Amino acid sequence: MKKADLFKLLLVVFASFALILTGCKEDEPDPVPVDYYEVLTAYLVAHDMDLTDVATDWIISAEAVNTNGIANYYIVDLRGSDDFALGHIEGAVNTTLADVLTTATNAEDPILLVCYTGQSAAHAHVALRLSGYSDCKVLMFGMSSWNADFDSWTANTSNQGTSSSNWSSTNSIQAPVTFSLPELTATAEIGAEILSERVDYMLSEGFKGIDASDVLSSPTSYFINNYWEDADVTTYGHISGAYRIKEDLGIEADGIKNLDAASTVVTYCWTGQTSSLVTAYLTVLGFDAKSLKFGANGMIYDALQAHKWAASGDYPYVEGN
Repeated sequence: MKKADLFKLLLVVFASFALILTGCKEDEPDPVPVDYYEVLTAYLVAHDMDLTDVATDWIISAEAVNTNGIANYYIVDLRGSDDFALGHIEGAVNTTLADVLTTATNAEDPILLVCYTGQSAAHAHVALRLSGYSDCKVLMFGMSSWNADFDSWTANTSNQGTSSSNWSSTNSIQAPVTFSLPELTATAEIGAEILSERVDYMLSEGFKGIDASDVLSSPTSYFINNYWEDADVTTYGHISGAYRIKEDLGIEADGIKNLDAASTVVTYCWTGQTSSLVTAYLTVLGFDAKSLKFGANGMIYDALQAHKWAASGDYPYVEGN
């Protein structure tokens, strides 16, 4: 056979082989894209880590901690190192929100999370609860409640909501609406690993709080969720344009779908502690979320009949690192 004929034959063979390969590829179905949000939320529900689970039995008063005995807790203090050195609960270890998971690995007792006011610690609680620490708790009102020497609360109570034109005194709260869910991305494809990525992301973002003055001055810039009972809205009113999504706010209950993932979701509660927990959880799910700092205590303090910052305790502390 001549070289030219052999070359032509080889071309025909290669072309036929390429055609066969192309045909095989066309017969293969396109890979189904991973719905990261669906995988993550299914994992959370299956492992009892819905928002309703995380927000159950999670906060404890200074009085209860003192009665139980501080030796029964692994106390993690999230305040700055200088403030920690000025005074802290005996036996506490100092760390940052970003490093709380690493610090928690040393715990042999139930973890008690402590910060200035109880708000940053609620973010840390979500990280720990979603990382397998089912018995961690947050010190209510933070070190402010432990001793008056650390009171960061009193100066942050306010009546700015009462005097704001964007505070509605009527029960005209918005009816729930169904929105699209967040578009979540991850490098992992299985629930546990996606969750780990999202918790790390939430911690890297730090405490996601927002001042009441910013929200009251421009409430239409946010999706605002009033995390109260319906009767409380009737009693006190609400920020203009707010929704009230509380009882159903979870994955299984479908209340998550009543939050607008296309907006910045601002949650407010009584003290900013529960709203911080909700905000951290929503951040894990892919929402752009913020907690209104100090809650109703920072907006309508004098009007409050309950859920009100009162006074610090007089429990002992030690100085130094």
